[in-house]
Amino acid sequence: MSTTPPVLAAELAQAWADIQRYHPELPDLAAPESLIGESSSACGAELSFERLLHEAVHGIAAARGVRDTSRAGRYHNRRFLAIAEELGLDHAEEPHPSSGFSLVSLNPEAKRRYRPTTERLQRALKAHTVATAADTKRSFRGPAARHGSSGGGVRVKAVCDCGRNVRVVPSVLAQAPIVCGGCGKPFRIPEAAVAVG
Repeated sequence: MSTTPPVLAAELAQAWADIQRYHPELPDLAAPESLIGESSSACGAELSFERLLHEAVHGIAAARGVRDTSRAGRYHNRRFLAIAEELGLDHAEEPHPSSGFSLVSLNPEAKRRYRPTTERLQRALKAHTVATAADTKRSFRGPAARHGSSGGGVRVKAVCDCGRNVRVVPSVLAQAPIVCGGCGKPFRIPEAAVAVG
């Protein structure tokens, strides 16, 4: 039984599109389901609209060619904070010693702007939590699921025909195609990587 209800993936995609309406330079979200179950102390472990907006900051930084993090993506610098503020996110005065300005929250204007989006996403997340809890009571999903990882261990390089690549857990790619925003073709794991994994 899948623990990723299509409703949640669709709501994540719709919420991302809502952000794009206000910030057209934000690239498309290739795989909404990749955010489900993804855990990162630097970016936030809980999936929420604030977390989605946080990820949108990274998307805009990438589109602009701005290096918004350091220390292997853990430390969120002032360039991250500047874009976060553009998107309606606030941060405490001082950066966290290890994660910088990663802990952002919606400002009052963004809360008003995205209220319908937030409410829809919260309903979908609640349904997902109920479905996931029901699924895990009767089925074994392995150690990755018990420890809050993205569901399957080591990430491998997936490539598309235009030469772009992403790192992905093979089980996530197996759930649904991840499509390249550059050429529109699906990413695939090369045969050599499959043989090694």
